[in-house]
Parts: sequence; structure tokens; C-alpha cells
Amino acid sequence: MEIQVLGPLSAEVNGGSIVPTAGKPRQILSLLALYPGRVMPVPTLMEELWGTEPPASALTTLQTYILQLRRRLGTAMGPGAPAGAKDILATRHGGYLLQIDRSCVDVHTYEELARQGQAAFVEGDDEVSAERFRTALDLWTGPPLVDVRLGPVLEIEVMRLQESRLVTVERRIDADLRLGRHGQLIAELTELTARHPHHEGLHSQVMVAMYRSGRQATALEVYRRLRLRLIDELGVEPSPQLQRMHQAMLAVDPQLELLAGPRHGSTFDLFAA
Repeated sequence: MEIQVLGPLSAEVNGGSIVPTAGKPRQILSLLALYPGRVMPVPTLMEELWGTEPPASALTTLQTYILQLRRRLGTAMGPGAPAGAKDILATRHGGYLLQIDRSCVDVHTYEELARQGQAAFVEGDDEVSAERFRTALDLWTGPPLVDVRLGPVLEIEVMRLQESRLVTVERRIDADLRLGRHGQLIAELTELTARHPHHEGLHSQVMVAMYRSGRQATALEVYRRLRLRLIDELGVEPSPQLQRMHQAMLAVDPQLELLAGPRHGSTFDLFAA
């Protein structure tokens, strides 16, 4: 079985799709796929489908959806499969689970690659770090579960995944900056800061990329615009960390150069208190 949740929902067995067309069974399959091998309690599934006010028939309806998923799974597996649909989409006391390996679901491959990238980053192996982060991000084909209706449980899961992706992008850019790829990053970072207009980490990265590319004035202008935006829209000043980076640029601080500072952190980390 191969399941993808980092984009449109996809689930295939022997090359055949088992994704149902109805909305609520899609929600069930998505939630089970996020936690393979782990029992998903019935109350959690009911909360995802109906929120805090499930109908009187909720349990019976949930069982019907599980039966529909098993039928699709059984059809795709074929009569000669060593395990039946009930063994894969299994019933346990209080809930249901997908009996599949974590590697069958793209999100778990993504998380393992991101973990490897972070470990290499901390060790100072920037080539491996950037490669692992990039491979992890290549698994994304769009917003997570973009074609699935999100109940309260999946909504939290999607928010978590979106935040994880943004952190992974940041760390990959950190590794690329340490490899001297500042000129190649400016266009990407310009788009990212436009999408995340209050994100100080991304703004610090585009400032560094521009500064190292000989565009000190443009880097300072990025800071000026961010500061005005934070004051006008949120009523706050940039963080002390970003303010120190700004002052370092004004002073042409050598810490901003490519190989300055500890190898285990980002350039932004150099200006932490």
C-alpha cells in the first residue's frame, strides 16, 4: 500500500486506488493513514466527522464507513492476498487502525528525511543536510490533504504539517546559506517573505542572502519595511535578535560573512541573546 497525504489524498494497493469518493470515508482514511499501526479511538473518529454533536446514529454510520473502506481495500488486494482487508484495516478495542508500515505513507518518509537533515545540519555536514531537506520537501505535491474536507482533528494535523514544512524550508535555506548559495536563494526568499510577511526568520535569511550578494542597501530596506509592517499591523518592534542583525549589517560585522560563527547554527543564531 502507498498513501500520500502531502498534497491530494492518494492511496493505492497493487496500483489500484482505494480512495472513496464520499467525503467522510476520505476523512477516516486520512486520519488512519497519519498514524499507521496505531489505534485511532472511535471518539476521535466521531469528533473528526461530526464535531462535538454527533447524531444518534453516529456509531452505526461510522461502522458503515469502515465497511465501505474494507470493501475497496479487499477489491484492490484481490482474492489471492495473504492478508484480508480486516487484517489491514483492523478493529481493536475502542477503535480502528491501519496495519501497514510507516514507510508506506509519504508523511512519515518526509519526517524521517527531515530528521536526518537536521542531524546533519547540527553536525555541520551542510551538503548532506541540504540534500536530505530538499528530498523531504520534494515529497510535497501541494497543501496537505488539499482535496479532503477537514474536521476539527484533521484541521489540527494539517496545521502541524504546514508548520513542519515551513520549518524544514527554513533549515534547508540555512544549509544552503552555509554552502555559499546566497545568490541562488534571493528569488525564493523574496517569494517566501511575501507569503509570510511577519516571519522574522525568513526575513533574516533574505537579508543575509542580499548582504552577502553585495546588496547591503536592499537588505537594510527589507528590515525597514518589516519593522514598519510589524509596528503598523501588530504594534510591536522586531525581535532583539533581528535588531542586532540589523545593527551588525550597519557595522559590516564580520560575523555576517559566510564561514563566521559556530557551524552548528544558522546565521540568525549568531545574534541570539
